[in-house]
This record gives sequence, structure tokens and C-alpha cells, in this order.
Amino acid sequence: MFKRIVLFLATNLAVLGLLSVVMAVFGINPQSMAGLLVMAAVFGFGGSIISLLISKWMAKRATRAHVIDTPRNDTERWLYDTVRRQAQAAGIGMPEVAIYDAPEINAFATGANRNKALVAVSTGLLRAMDRDEAEAVLGHEVSHVANGDMVTMALLQGVLNTFVIVLSRVLGRVIDAWLSGNREGDGVGIGYFVIVFVLDMVFGLFASMIAMWFSRHREFRADAGGATLAGRDKMVAALQRLSLTYGENTLPKQVAAFGISGAVGHGFRRLFLSHPPLEERIQALRNWQPDQGAVRQGVVA
Repeated sequence: MFKRIVLFLATNLAVLGLLSVVMAVFGINPQSMAGLLVMAAVFGFGGSIISLLISKWMAKRATRAHVIDTPRNDTERWLYDTVRRQAQAAGIGMPEVAIYDAPEINAFATGANRNKALVAVSTGLLRAMDRDEAEAVLGHEVSHVANGDMVTMALLQGVLNTFVIVLSRVLGRVIDAWLSGNREGDGVGIGYFVIVFVLDMVFGLFASMIAMWFSRHREFRADAGGATLAGRDKMVAALQRLSLTYGENTLPKQVAAFGISGAVGHGFRRLFLSHPPLEERIQALRNWQPDQGAVRQGVVA
């Protein structure tokens, strides 16, 4: 843990040093609010946008997924045809369809372009679910794509990152000035960097809570989309199957939030979960009215 903290602090200091050099080259004053906003926007959105752009490549590489170009058997043919039919109903381009080897029941969707996305299912899902349940899971993932959830999540994360960078550095100057007696708040001492590091951690924690709240909200919408594309009974049955045969999520971090399964948590830990509890999702579907979620103009809501 100590090594991680030291490495994190060293990385943060290195980034700040690099920023100072780059902004000096381009004539941007990092001590001004305008310069700080430029810095925050570049680094706040940069990471999330790059992650989004390479998400398909990273997901296929991390899961070693087999992309179905030409179906080799009846199962692959059914998967491909089901995703194609649902994509047409949702008004999006045909996603790549893939299977990855994992013991748990899971599936995910990712991609920067809703017309060139990736939908993948685990071998564990194919073994444990019947085709009605699997169809609902595929509808859930296609709904993520149709709703543009991957792009929305990346933009939200960029906004949150930007606010974290700005707030931590503005408050860092104020706190450092107060502690050092430097009323001008130049924010150039080592104390400033330590304060900014701590504030980055604290504000980053709250930013994660907001991002995960949005992630949980979009899961309800994707469940409704799955019910629209495959049928409510099938979607409820799929979630019930997940609750009966819940397994450890082995998806890489980059796409875990877009899987059908999520971790189980209670209390404070629940604030950091990307998925609502399965019982809440099932109850929401039972209360859902078909006119509340329909495929209109390529959006499953």
C-alpha cells in the first residue's frame, strides 16, 4: 500500500511538472483560471476519450474474445442472427458479435460508435441460460449500444475528472496559502502538491460515486430495452437466472460496467457498484409498462 501511495504521488507530481512545461511552451499560465481550465479539460477528457476509442480493441484483447465472422455452428449462427435482428429493431448498425471464455454468466457491449459496436457473451452464459434468457441478455446489451451509454459514460467521466482537477487545485492553493501564511496563494511549495494529491483522492472518491450512480440508472434503462426487444418475461427470467447462478465477474475493468452482471454490495460499498441489486432490477421490470420503454428512432429508453 505504501509503495502504491508513493508511486501515485510521484506520478501526480510528474504530471504536474509535465503540464507546467507544456503550458509554458504554449504560453498558457497555469496559475490563471483560464490556464487551469485548459489543463483540466485536456487531462480530464483525454483519458476517458482515449479509453472509449480503444475500448473495443482492449475488450477483445483482454477477454481473448472470438469474433464471429462466419458462424461455425448452430449456437454461433443463432447468436449472430439474434443480434442482427435486435440491432435492426433498435436502429443501429450491426455490432461485432463475439464469445469469450469465462465461467460466470455475463455479457458486455462496448465501442465508441453505436453503429460499429461489440456485443460479447461468455461461455458460462451459453452453458447456463436457455435461448429465451440469452436473447433477453443480448437485448440488454444492444440497448446499451442504442442508448449511447458508452459515449455518455465517457463524457460524464471527463466532466467529473475536469471538476476534480479544478477543485483540488483551487482549494489546494487556498489551503496551502492559509497553512504557510502566504496570502497571495502562489501554490508553488511541496505542501501544495501534497494537498492537491489528497484532494484528488477525496474528490475522486465522490466523482466515482456519481459515475456509479449514473451507471446503475442506465442498467434499469437497458433492462427495459431488453424487455422491449425480447419480451419482459424473458428479461425477468434472465435476471432470475443471474441471481441463482451468480459467479465472480472476470470482465476487465474497462468494460465491467457494461456487463449484465454486477458485484453484490451493501451499505457504503453499494455507492461504488456499477449495477443495482438484481432484486431491484427484477421488481422494476415487473412494474415497468411497455409504453415507458420502446424502440423509437434508434433509442431504447
